[in-house]
Amino acid sequence: MIPWTQLDTAIMPDGGGELRLKQRGSEFSIMLGTIELMNSRLSGSEEALAKLSYERIMSHARPHMLIGGLGMGFTLRAALAVLPAAARVTVGELVPSVVAWARGPMAEVFSGCLDDNRVTIRVGDVGRLIQSATGEYDAILLDVDNGPEGLTRKANDDLYSVAGLRAARRALLPNGVLSVWSSAPDAGFTRRLRDAGFAVEELKVRASTKGSGARHVIWMATKTGK
Repeated sequence: MIPWTQLDTAIMPDGGGELRLKQRGSEFSIMLGTIELMNSRLSGSEEALAKLSYERIMSHARPHMLIGGLGMGFTLRAALAVLPAAARVTVGELVPSVVAWARGPMAEVFSGCLDDNRVTIRVGDVGRLIQSATGEYDAILLDVDNGPEGLTRKANDDLYSVAGLRAARRALLPNGVLSVWSSAPDAGFTRRLRDAGFAVEELKVRASTKGSGARHVIWMATKTGK
């Protein structure tokens, strides 16, 4: 078997630990300590995050989608595949090295999607993008951690608090959708979404595009009313 090679490391802000980019043949992995955050072979649930979100805003003429977390680009590529030419996609990525990896060693995985003229990359905290917006986005997609509990960075908890969710609701246009990826269910988070004023669906999707692998969770939270 081909051994893993470590290509690079990056320090997470605010004491979040060290990310490690590894490669084995054509396969890539991003690790945080002993935890694998993402793998280039498993993209099913991240792609579903984009497709399910777009299904709920298809009637919006010029949709603006905010994606929290670049990762390996699975959600971004899936979004670009379904969004119209008039759409805009803003990607908020906290770690500059992740963007550098996308343009460097993982360029083949990203297939040029960062150069799509619909895409704007904003290096920084997606929470700040959300907090500074009012009625700006048709969809906000969050895949910045392992779920609604901050694993990679404690400050991510703010995104998933009732206050953070209300900020996301303000940032959305009417009938906009907040979509959140998680590795596991979280009944408390479902309640917080409802407390923040969303109509909530909780969906289970497979990690692999072949319909196999672990079951992940995606919350689809629709902004109703004003």
